[in-house]
Amino acid sequence: MAKFLIVGADVHKEYVMTKWSIDQGEASKKSFRMTEAGQNKMIATFHKTAKKFKAGKIVFAYEACCMGFGLYDRLTDASIKCHVLAPTKIERSSKQQRTKNDEKDAQHILEILKGHLLAGNALPDIWIPDHETRQDRAIVRHRFSLSEQLSSVKTQIRMVLKKSSVKKPKGVGKNWTKAYRKWLLDICDPEAGVLQYGDILVLESLLRQLKFLEDELELQEQNIEALSRHSRYKEACDRLLRIKGVGLLTAMVFLTEMGDMSRFSNRRQIAAFFGLAPTSNETGENCDRKGHITKQGSALVRKVLSQAAWCISRNDPFFDRVVKKNPKKKKIALVGVMRRTAIKMWHIALDVQKETGCFVVYSGEST
Repeated sequence: MAKFLIVGADVHKEYVMTKWSIDQGEASKKSFRMTEAGQNKMIATFHKTAKKFKAGKIVFAYEACCMGFGLYDRLTDASIKCHVLAPTKIERSSKQQRTKNDEKDAQHILEILKGHLLAGNALPDIWIPDHETRQDRAIVRHRFSLSEQLSSVKTQIRMVLKKSSVKKPKGVGKNWTKAYRKWLLDICDPEAGVLQYGDILVLESLLRQLKFLEDELELQEQNIEALSRHSRYKEACDRLLRIKGVGLLTAMVFLTEMGDMSRFSNRRQIAAFFGLAPTSNETGENCDRKGHITKQGSALVRKVLSQAAWCISRNDPFFDRVVKKNPKKKKIALVGVMRRTAIKMWHIALDVQKETGCFVVYSGEST
């Protein structure tokens, strides 16, 4: 009796390319549409194949992508063991990178999964958050998406003024104050004679978008504040806010992105997870050669940690001590503060989870 029906997949928005085999047997390929009917057909096909070859278990793997965890949920509900792999942890040769296509990607994932199941190799799979955590993340991430859109609109407004050679009068004050916004509205008047009709229409549109995004941003911040009072986050959030430089957004980004704190066992794993660990290039006699940080993991968490670190660095003995050694490289000191802050926040959140037992309730894979 065969042990496994092993499936490696390359997932896209429109379709999924699969390569499958029975244990160490020869691989076969088949593609399916990513519609509901297509996914149902794929599930039925592999169940039928497993029954035909008397495979004891179906194991499926694909790389994490922008499609989220919908496919993972469908496969899990259909009693198919599914692994979502971290793209940054999948090793590829330079040749594989130059000759990349869907079938070869699916084959590569199949070989990785075979090595795990049949030879015990480590599998670069990611931790899967539960449904509630995914929804909480969506709220927090959307707030920062709105912030990026708002910055883009402001840049477009400045470009309209620059293209039309319109300079801000001295009495207007700083950008985006009430006086500055009133001036923008005033120059939209055709009788003012400042802008041409096309630029007026564009600027009016951008100002409407600016108002809409600012209102939405305020609403999302209210939603995040309400989320922080939820029993899953309240105690941890309250304790994190006691740290100098850590605000509500920083705390909620940290908690929702980290999820289950117990899946990390030491500070080195925390630094590696956030991409704050230095790269290493050691060979032969050339040892202990450290480079820039890896920048793996969540860029959003690094962003809020950086903002917090700048606040913490003021009159911080650790920051001052590192800067004193090398005044020209303050970034090294800043990254050190970011790392120390992340580790401190992890310890606090982990303690809350152990004490209350209600911080998060997750089911998932390894980190």
